[in-house]
Amino acid sequence: MDAMRGPGNTASFRLPARGLSQMVRGLGALDAEIYESIARSPSPLLDTTMPVLSRAADHSKLWMAIAAGLAMSGRPSLQRGAARGMASLAVTSLVTNQGAKRIRRRARPSPGLIPLPRRGRRQPTSNSLPSGHSASAAAFAVGVAIESPPAGLLLSALAGLVGLSRIATGAHYPGDVVIGLGIGATIATIGARIVPPITEPSLSLADPWIVDTGARPDGRGLVVVVNPASADGEGRRVLAEIRAALPAAEIVELGDADDVPAVMADAASRAEVLGVAGGDGTVASAAAEAIGAGIPLAVFPAGTFNHFARDIGCATVSDTVAAVASGSGSRVDVVWLNDSRLILNTAGAGAHPHFVRVRERLRHRISRPLATATAVFRVLRKDPSVRIEVDGRVSEVSLFLLGNSVYQPTGFVPTRRLRLDDGLLDVRYLEAGGNRSTVRLFAALAAGQLQRSRLYHEMQVPEFAFRSVDGPIALSHDGEVEQTLTEARLRVDYRKLVVCRPAQVL
Repeated sequence: MDAMRGPGNTASFRLPARGLSQMVRGLGALDAEIYESIARSPSPLLDTTMPVLSRAADHSKLWMAIAAGLAMSGRPSLQRGAARGMASLAVTSLVTNQGAKRIRRRARPSPGLIPLPRRGRRQPTSNSLPSGHSASAAAFAVGVAIESPPAGLLLSALAGLVGLSRIATGAHYPGDVVIGLGIGATIATIGARIVPPITEPSLSLADPWIVDTGARPDGRGLVVVVNPASADGEGRRVLAEIRAALPAAEIVELGDADDVPAVMADAASRAEVLGVAGGDGTVASAAAEAIGAGIPLAVFPAGTFNHFARDIGCATVSDTVAAVASGSGSRVDVVWLNDSRLILNTAGAGAHPHFVRVRERLRHRISRPLATATAVFRVLRKDPSVRIEVDGRVSEVSLFLLGNSVYQPTGFVPTRRLRLDDGLLDVRYLEAGGNRSTVRLFAALAAGQLQRSRLYHEMQVPEFAFRSVDGPIALSHDGEVEQTLTEARLRVDYRKLVVCRPAQVL
């Protein structure tokens, strides 16, 4: 035992630490040599382009400008990429500047070797390790690539050039840039595991059923029921646009005391195309009457969220006007609840009805995002779980969601549908559990393994039924809570509804 404590043995324990220190010093020397090689390289191209590119990336101005361009492109994958890229960049900037830069101090390289035309106008004085510009560049590029690989490939090359510009202008060593790029790419990749991207579902689907609804350049034969008060007055603006673009259309304005189904039935009885401008609940009522009358439905987005209008390609009034004028349309699915209530988007039980009530109560007093966040917080505190029986098995469910057609992405945050004619219900529900179950659930979510959690269930089926064990429960549908029930049977009515849609989305 004494021999084990001898000097020779002590040295053997210190050897790994000494070897690691030598390796770090060796990498630092190599890093400095690479920096000097780039700095001493005479290149008019670098002198001209690198300072401009480095300044453009200051405070993420370059990436914000590109994100704005992607958002205005009109292509959903690019718009989602812009949002994901900026979210990844924001998290990365916080992690880099408030965390990574405080771990190990490293002085900035000496700019004396950099040619004057290439040298940055203002040398940064903060810690050199890691490069914040490079981290933000990688986070944005990888974030966009997750939703749109072709755009992400181009932006990855640009991110690499931004990293090179930080070396060429004397702001960073190459190692700072490499570590920064790694941090940004890692954070964006983790984000994709937590909130998966929207991708084409791996289903073999029939081609869309395209329908000619009859060209109506001036709107003749179209009867539009408008709720002027929808979305805090958004309906009034939509009403003016419809009158200007389709002057021959008949406009019916809903009043506060009107019976919406009766007004819709009356409008459908004399319409060749039934139009509706209001929230998703109003649109669902119009859809039921359009099906009953055997006529197409034209949806003008005038609600708070306009989920259905957006998913059929009518995100703006001009989109719907173009579809009506050209006569382009297709057939889409609807869902029937107990063969009496039509659902176009989603239905929910457990926490979801409580969330909808709180959000709707608050959104008239505070901003929509703040109302949504507050509603989520209150629902989490209350945990309004319900016990339901599905296929003979009783489960205590904290959140239950059912969608018309398959939603993307998978997991807790389904946001949109790429098809509305797949003949399927998208069913997702989460069983309630104790504290340990909650921890395991969030760990599975962070690791991208939510589908493997025994508490989470996700399925795509043509029909679904459940029974409440403890009496009537609230059920929300299409953004409204107006019904309590003990038993629910939901089924798809395959391609039952004809909708006017822009030709480019068919």
